[in-house]
This record gives sequence, C-alpha cells and structure tokens, in this order.
Amino acid sequence: MTNQIGPNPAWDQENEWVKKMIQNIEKVLIGKRSAIELCLVALLSKGHVLLEDVPGVGKTMLVKALARSLGCRFSRIQFTPDLLPSDVTGVSIFNQKTLEFEFRPGPLMSHIILADEINRTSPKTQAALLEALEEGSVTIDGTTYCLKAPFFVMATQNPIEYEGTFPLPEAQLDRFLLKLHLGYPTHSQETEMLKRFKYKHPIEDVEEVWSLQELLHLQEQVHEVFVEDSLIEYMVNIVDATRREADIYLGASPRASLALYRASQALALLRGRMYVIPDDIKFLVPYVLSHRILLHSEVHMKGQTPEKILARLLSQVSVPVMRK
Repeated sequence: MTNQIGPNPAWDQENEWVKKMIQNIEKVLIGKRSAIELCLVALLSKGHVLLEDVPGVGKTMLVKALARSLGCRFSRIQFTPDLLPSDVTGVSIFNQKTLEFEFRPGPLMSHIILADEINRTSPKTQAALLEALEEGSVTIDGTTYCLKAPFFVMATQNPIEYEGTFPLPEAQLDRFLLKLHLGYPTHSQETEMLKRFKYKHPIEDVEEVWSLQELLHLQEQVHEVFVEDSLIEYMVNIVDATRREADIYLGASPRASLALYRASQALALLRGRMYVIPDDIKFLVPYVLSHRILLHSEVHMKGQTPEKILARLLSQVSVPVMRK
C-alpha cells in the first residue's frame, strides 16, 4: 500500500479547537491523526477527498465520525452498477394537482456526502458528479440548482477488487483535492480498537464539535492565510516539474497548482499559523498530486509509483530561503 499516512511532527502547534475535533474523531479511528487532519484540510479548502484502501480499515467510519462532529446534514450514497444519475442528483416529477413539475432533491443535496464505492457505478452516473464537485451545482432538465455550503464529498473505493468496477477517469480524479490511503493499524492500535468495541460502537460517543456557522467561518479564514510570493513560485515549480519529468506521461494541471495553494493555506491554519511555510507544501504534495499524474507503462513495470517520482522531484526543486 503506497502513500499511507504516517505521523505528523507538527501537532504541538495546533489550536485547541483542532485538538478537540481530532480527539472526537479518534474515538472511532485510532492512530490516524494525519488522515483526520488531511480530511479537515480538504473540508476547510472546500475540496473533496478520495479514500482508496482495502475493505475494513475504517474508511466509512472516518466519514461518519466527521459528519457527526459537524452540525451539518449527512447523506450516504451506495454506488452500484444500476444506480442512475437521477438517483444521485434528484429528479423532476409532474404533479397532477398543480399541473407543474416539482423537483425532488437527491442525496447529493446535502452538506457531507459519503460516496461509497464510487468506482462501482457506471461512467454516466460518475459523470453526474463532475459539475457538483467542481462548481457546487447540479443541472437537471435545464435548471441549475446551487448546492448549499458547506458541500463536502468523501468518496471511497477498493484498489484490490476490480471485477465489476468502472475506474474513475482522469477528469474526475482531478476534481478531488486529496487522495488518501489509511493503511492497516498497528498491533497496539488494533488491540485498543477491540477494547473500545467491547460494549458498544464508539461512533455513539462522537458528538458535535463545530457548528455549521463555525465551519463556514473557518472556510473563509483560510483565504486570509498569507502565502509569500517565493512559496507561490515554489508550488508552480513543483507542478511544472511533473510536466517535464521523463517518467511521467501526463503532468499535473493548473488545477493542481490551485489545489496545492489552497490546501497549504488550510494546513497552516490547522497548525495554528496565519502563514504558509515550505514544510506545509512538501507534506501535501503526495496527497495533492499523486492522483493527478500518469506514469509511462514501462515505469510502472519497473516498480515506480507516483509517490516515489514526486519524492524525487521534491528533492530536485529548490526550496525558498527567507532572507532579511
């Protein structure tokens, strides 16, 4: 399993409101602090997350615990091969009493959405999510409906079992701000998990930490985090390096630069700073860019992965040095 989320050395800098949220979700998900932090980064950045991992490692529980911690509406969409786009976005139904069409909203018209096993539905239904993920709206029968903020999608998929699945196209992968892998817990973490499940499911102890208004305020605060010009150039140099790397068939798009910029602002805010530092950017690069680049087939055969290529590029791109 590549790109598994490891420990984060900067936890001593976070604010109390971040600690409270992390500890609340950790009642369910043990030993995955950085995964929780990255989900909060996407949430505050108004982006979306793709969770790719084997069954049973806590993908669904992470989304449920996050939704319970927020004063927001939550919807779960179980993607299946026979799911239609109208089952996701909603449908217009003719009312015989009023002789008019009435819109019946689908589960996508919510705040926090769990798109479970997104690669098990048809490309037509997957495409129905494109407008919602990028523009925050859906168009049905020629009418555009704006999705109310906050709008946050966490999609899950199984990277092992491919029978009966429809891999996400690059255009849809590019709509996800981050791609995460949780990985298996350690021996001690799994032991602690069993103890917590002794009498009841720990999801019942997860309580609301941030209200809807507080979340919206934090999303607006992200825009106020300062990014020095040299760091902006550093981000562009990293993304540009993916387009010039010989092992990469398709480099990251300008949307990747914007995603890295916004995510670094959110990460700095979560770590208690109103300014971005190079370590924020370096920490986020594998999660922001790994699903936005394509390697040549012969490179895959040599055992190379997007994460390894990005790590090499990071070592080659000059890090800005602050001068007096």
